[in-house]
Amino acid sequence: MAEGSDDIQALIGAMARLPGLGPRSARRIVLSLIGRKPGQMAQLSALMTRVAETARPCTRCGNISDREICPICADPARQTGEICVVESVADLWALERGRAFRGRYHVLGGTLSALDEIGPEDLGIPRLLARLEAEQVSEVILALNATIEGQTTAHYIADALPDGLSVTGLAQGVPIGGELDYLDDGTITAALRARRRF
Repeated sequence: MAEGSDDIQALIGAMARLPGLGPRSARRIVLSLIGRKPGQMAQLSALMTRVAETARPCTRCGNISDREICPICADPARQTGEICVVESVADLWALERGRAFRGRYHVLGGTLSALDEIGPEDLGIPRLLARLEAEQVSEVILALNATIEGQTTAHYIADALPDGLSVTGLAQGVPIGGELDYLDDGTITAALRARRRF
């Protein structure tokens, strides 16, 4: 028995290739969009077309914006002398949701990887180093993922930074509300190593 037209199946297939979606989720989304008011799918289509045409990386930090310089870099109140180095735009947005950091960012777009032939130039590390003097940076926060690649990249950046610059990293360990029994061994080990005076 047929499950809709070829176009509908093609749309479901395209949606299923998106991160976090599989065939069932994609099918539910497409059927939901079709079943709603006719204008909703057209509005979504128009927004996707507009974003595809206007979205681009900020020329300064690598955040995604519809402008050459993103709103974070353009905000004079964020000239705190701090740059937070992150692996991806998703990491930047996660930090912004917390509203705890009021400085600027630098998005690497990945991590160093000899196997994948990703070197410092591919990640914009030279561009980061150029920003330090131009923006009078006093502290670099290395907020990279706690993976082997992330930590290798963090060490490479720390070694490349000029002397006298404060270099910090995110604390690692037990999350607020976390129970030790449910944590993996790596998180428990990091928590013990990052322990502080009570």
